[in-house]
Amino acid sequence: MDIFNNNPLICAALAWVSAQLMKFIIVNIRERRINLLVLIQSGGMPSSHSATVCSLATAIGFQVGFGSPEFAIAAILAFIVMYDAAGVRRAAGEQARRINILTQDYLSDFEEDMQAQLKELLGHTPPEVFGGAILGILIPTILYNY
Repeated sequence: MDIFNNNPLICAALAWVSAQLMKFIIVNIRERRINLLVLIQSGGMPSSHSATVCSLATAIGFQVGFGSPEFAIAAILAFIVMYDAAGVRRAAGEQARRINILTQDYLSDFEEDMQAQLKELLGHTPPEVFGGAILGILIPTILYNY
C-alpha cells in the first residue's frame, strides 16, 4: 500500500485530473453545452501531458532534491513530452486536418468508411503546453509547502 504514500505519483495524478477538469470547464463554457468527451481527450488548454510530467518532476525535486539523478530523469522526460506535444503531435494533428479537408473535397463519392475523419486535436499550442507546465509546477509546490 506504499503507492498511496507516493507523493510524486499523487501530485502527477492530481495534475492530470486538474488539467482535464479545467479543460472540461473551458470547453463547456466556450461551446455552451456539456461535452463529457473532453474529460478523456488530448489537446486543449491546459495540456494535461505537460501538467502531469511537470508535476512529477517538481514533486521528485521536492522529495529527493533538485540536484538528484531522479529529478534529472524526470525533468528530461518532462521536456521530451512537452516538446513532443507542441511539435510532433501538433504537426500530426495539422496533417490530419488537411487530409480531412482533402477527403471531404475529393472523395465524397466513395464509401462511407473512406470518409471517416481523422482525429485533428492531437497536440498543443505553446501556450497550452506552458499553461499545463505552470499548473503542474503549482500543484506539488502548494502540496509540499503547506
